[in-house]
Amino acid sequence: MPNPFPGMDPYLEGPAWTTVHSNLIEEIARQLAPKLRPRYLVLTNERVVVATPDPIELGPTIRSPDVGVYASEPGDNRAETTIATASLVLDVLLPESLPQTFVEIRDVYERRLVTAIELLSPTNKRGEGLAEFQAKRREYLASDVHYLEIDLLQIGERFPVAGALPSVPYFVFLSRASRRRRVEIWPIPLEQPLPTTPVPLLPGDPDVPLDLQQAFHTIYDLFSYDRAADHSKPPPVPLAPDQAAWAEACLRAVRLQ
Repeated sequence: MPNPFPGMDPYLEGPAWTTVHSNLIEEIARQLAPKLRPRYLVLTNERVVVATPDPIELGPTIRSPDVGVYASEPGDNRAETTIATASLVLDVLLPESLPQTFVEIRDVYERRLVTAIELLSPTNKRGEGLAEFQAKRREYLASDVHYLEIDLLQIGERFPVAGALPSVPYFVFLSRASRRRRVEIWPIPLEQPLPTTPVPLLPGDPDVPLDLQQAFHTIYDLFSYDRAADHSKPPPVPLAPDQAAWAEACLRAVRLQ
């Protein structure tokens, strides 16, 4: 089925997010590339972060062993003892090399970085990867590069701003190189489509539009994310009661079509 929601599908904030992240980054680059020829290159790049994966990306890993005990063999001269089996078996969370993709817009002639676009993952927003990503963000903000941060995850640290952000699940933040102390913000309620945001370029060139909803719908249909997300259960990140009721109504409407 198509995306049952007008904007983000909250059921994808879980084990499926790793593939959503990489596919959406690629689609953003594909959407922007023809709009920026011939003066700019739109490239996807990758860095590797060594961190423990966020548990929400791993999904359920609990496994219970068969119930039973092991007894000593008859005739064993040792005192008879019973060995209890472990009541719970879990995967160990060990640091891994986690690839993270992002978009770079570079000037064709000088190959200098003009605009960086980051789509956040759970390891960018909490846990061991948070400090490393915050350092990368500070590096962007200390440079002459425009910085667009897309946050389609409900939980974890947000872009640092003075004052309180609205109580909505998703945001886009744009920090222009020429106005570094002011950040443009698009709060995104769950019930609304993702916005079309400006992507700034070199002085003298107008912003180009980035239609995030179009990009998301494209990968949702192409990669069948309606099957990757289990809509028969509550989403991995629980919704507020009113939002949960709204989400169920959206799903019910699509099932009846």
